[in-house]
Amino acid sequence: MVTGLEGKPMPAISLLAADSSTIINTADIEPGKPTLLFAFETWCPYCKAQTKSLISHIESLKGVNIYMVCNTPFPEFKKFNKQYDLYKYPGIKAGVDTNLSFANYFKTSQIPYMAIYDRQNNLKQVLIGKTAVSTIKDIALD
Repeated sequence: MVTGLEGKPMPAISLLAADSSTIINTADIEPGKPTLLFAFETWCPYCKAQTKSLISHIESLKGVNIYMVCNTPFPEFKKFNKQYDLYKYPGIKAGVDTNLSFANYFKTSQIPYMAIYDRQNNLKQVLIGKTAVSTIKDIALD
């Protein structure tokens, strides 16, 4: 999907992590590795399937930073985080976008919504809907 944001730097998005005290900010992502910003909701079956797919192929995505962003109420996110054991994967950072920064920046209306950034943290491409990990990997590591 063409957004008009291609080539632009990654926005600063603050995420409240599952421990309810850690704030993760995309502005702290060091250049050098591509990054996947994956917007999801805990109730969405396609988002759940995409999460399972990312986790089951996590080894092939070792060279990609994965940031999972949701707007779900915090207790629901916490359950989702535990259900998928997201904390077990060092390559995945997940949290609630309490300021709706992602949605406002990308003007999203569909999920799953994935923004893939290059090694210099500039937007390469946006993907909407459940997407094969091989496609994500090809774009991110191209």
